[in-house]
Amino acid sequence: MADVRNVSLVRLLTGAVFIVISLAVFLVRFKHVGEYAIPTPGVLLGALSLAFFGGLLFWASVPRVILWVALLVSPVPVFVSLYAIGGELEEVISLYAPNSKGQLSDLRLWVVDREDGAWVGMSREKAIEHSLDGARLEMLRAGEVHCVIPALSQDLQTTRKIHAMKVEKYRVAQFSATIGLYPREATENTAVLRLDPCKD
Repeated sequence: MADVRNVSLVRLLTGAVFIVISLAVFLVRFKHVGEYAIPTPGVLLGALSLAFFGGLLFWASVPRVILWVALLVSPVPVFVSLYAIGGELEEVISLYAPNSKGQLSDLRLWVVDREDGAWVGMSREKAIEHSLDGARLEMLRAGEVHCVIPALSQDLQTTRKIHAMKVEKYRVAQFSATIGLYPREATENTAVLRLDPCKD
């Protein structure tokens, strides 16, 4: 067990915060009913790194150079983890689609509703990589699995409207847009898809 007797209170608190944030990345996903969504590789690496850095801060005899390296690097996994937590705090759906290698991916997406159905948005490359347009896929929403056929919109006005609805609905999107990490308006790379129910 790590000896914390000679570790400062600030260091202990920082380590505890790192560990709590790391755990929250995994725990926040339990708020969504249905199959548990495993974090994507980048988020998973960030959360595990943060837990490791938190453990180092509790270890009194850790070499000072390693401690400073961990503290200098820590803002990256902190940001990745907090962004992932924020993204899961509000409604998120899972769209199960094969990637370019034929492996089934759990696409975690924000969703908005309007009179013509449910819509999701993502980068155009992501939509193409997973061959979403016209595919017959399963969607997990509010704990229920439905068969859907995504329809990629080619209309610029529709793309702009759906993206604006998404920014309006999700607070983390609003915050990210404010600091320049998420587009407040749709770009040329933005794709939106209507999730049409399967006919049979």
